[in-house]
Amino acid sequence: MKYGIHAGLWQARWTDEITPILKTVADLGFDGVEVSLLGMSDEKAAALGKAVRDHGLAVTCSDGLAPDKDITSTDPDVRAAGVAYLEWAIATTARIGSRGLAGVVFAPWGQFDPLNKPARAERSAASLAQLHDTLTAHEVTLGIEMLNRFETDLVNTAAEAVAISTAAESERIGVLLDTFHLNIEEKDIRAAIGSAKGKLSHFHVSDNDRGVPGSGHLPWDDVKAGLEDAHYDGWIVAEMFVIGGNPASADLNIWRNIEPDPTDAAKRALAFMKKTFG
Repeated sequence: MKYGIHAGLWQARWTDEITPILKTVADLGFDGVEVSLLGMSDEKAAALGKAVRDHGLAVTCSDGLAPDKDITSTDPDVRAAGVAYLEWAIATTARIGSRGLAGVVFAPWGQFDPLNKPARAERSAASLAQLHDTLTAHEVTLGIEMLNRFETDLVNTAAEAVAISTAAESERIGVLLDTFHLNIEEKDIRAAIGSAKGKLSHFHVSDNDRGVPGSGHLPWDDVKAGLEDAHYDGWIVAEMFVIGGNPASADLNIWRNIEPDPTDAAKRALAFMKKTFG
């Protein structure tokens, strides 16, 4: 396994400079850092990639779609804008030096239209299928993230993420599972993770409150067993959001401090990840 930490743990805003965070990540002993492409530019991506390498780290990327780039839309121009944006995101991921991009890439975050869910899923998969050549050219894998019911109605379970990935018909399109969302939506976490065998391309961990893994009530033995069932041996990234009162945390409904200190939370998370997953 390779262990990473999402830079969002320390960011008050998604557009905050990431470079100062890298020394902390490296000093703590992580293999890599995950960065959001929100607010990213071509120039910032090139500089960030160099800084990541200078700190001896690897990097993974996350991103999401805006409403005007909704690949589930009935408007072909809006879908085309979404595909174009994802093509840019894939190229930018490669420019930073990453081979993995994952997140809310199937539809905009926070939008709900349950009566049209099957048609939206079909349009999402058809749009994602158009990315195969770009993904191949840049040697990037795309991960579809399942989210809890309060953040989307389209992909709430591992099975729904796998279904869209399968319908996209590209070996470079897989799924991202996250213990925070699994805890809310899945009756059997081990079975859910295991069901993504062959499709699981990325994995996020935090405990039930988005704090340090191992500090809450998640069944970590089941998580480990599920990853073994899925034959997963890739990135495990701690995606924690623990400080209330800033814009990035408000986006994720973090209204109080979950942990008192982000850097201490990262240190404890890495120790737990290594102890649990080997």
